[in-house]
Amino acid sequence: MRIVLMMYLLLMISGESYAQNKTKNVILISMDGYRWQELFGGADSILLNAKKYNSQDSSQRFAKYWAFTEKERRAKLMPFVWKEIAANGQIYGNRSLGNNVDFRNTYWFSYPGRSEVLTGYFDPAINSNNYSDNPNENILEFIEKQKGYRGKSVVFASWDVVAKIVNRNRNRMMVNIYGEDVKDQKLTSTQELANKMQYFLPDFFGKGERLDGLTYMLARAYIEAGHPRVMYIDLADTDVFGHGGKYDYYLDAAHYADAMIADIWHYVQQEPFYRNQTTIIIYPDHGRGEAEQWTSHGTNTPHSGESYIMILGPDTSPKGEITAAQQLYMDQVAQTIANIMGLHFTANHPVANAIESILK
Repeated sequence: MRIVLMMYLLLMISGESYAQNKTKNVILISMDGYRWQELFGGADSILLNAKKYNSQDSSQRFAKYWAFTEKERRAKLMPFVWKEIAANGQIYGNRSLGNNVDFRNTYWFSYPGRSEVLTGYFDPAINSNNYSDNPNENILEFIEKQKGYRGKSVVFASWDVVAKIVNRNRNRMMVNIYGEDVKDQKLTSTQELANKMQYFLPDFFGKGERLDGLTYMLARAYIEAGHPRVMYIDLADTDVFGHGGKYDYYLDAAHYADAMIADIWHYVQQEPFYRNQTTIIIYPDHGRGEAEQWTSHGTNTPHSGESYIMILGPDTSPKGEITAAQQLYMDQVAQTIANIMGLHFTANHPVANAIESILK
């Protein structure tokens, strides 16, 4: 009896106590620069009323996103989040309730933020979007090394720098970014069409970044054809429109991202390979400023280090929107992913502890 108890305690310490979890597959979705303010409060009336931040007809814009209460507005903006995830998953980061989620890094922009989440570590040396290949090992490649997962971690990103952030030159993971086709010996007709679609639309954002709809189409076709076990989808439209001061398009990008999240969740729930064995996690890489500073982020822009985490899956109890006062950090996401899959993430750097409230 003592031996059994000691073994159990050792498993708990190592993180292997989660080995009986149902999750065998994980889908990560990053929404670049999407603020917690819109996630929890819906459209901002000040920004929605400012003509300089909007290009669409005002009556159409208000009909689509405006309501008198925050709960109504957020449900109009992201209906899947507030119908499905709020009912069956967990949502962290409503600072109005004292439920705080922050980035550990002090730079508050794209490369450091994405790196922190995926590696579980804030590396002070990563202080530029022009940084070279990330020297820090990430959760995707860690899972790739586990038995049964070789060749099963894939990345689809709207922004080409993501290839350096996940360091595909080191780990040789399948990473698809702006300007690249999905390549395989035998593509499905849907994959071939998704490849072609990249060249049938204007290069809207310029070199380095493609529309999220294209990224999602490529990812969606791949998940049907290749059945990866770990998929990371990196969306970027919200940040591009934010920097451009186009609040109506920023809201549209969030609304469409919600639809993409709903679409992929409905697919995995009807596909035997994924059904009731898949956890989906959604988060940003940084926040944004408030009022006139909403178009910016970074160390000199207050509030742009503020974040949130949404999670839905068979091992996540349906707690909904977390209202308790709490302080979480984004570097905790990587170990949380590992624990959900019955693993303990170790790397060539320190890794932050998992978020225990998600796992209970």
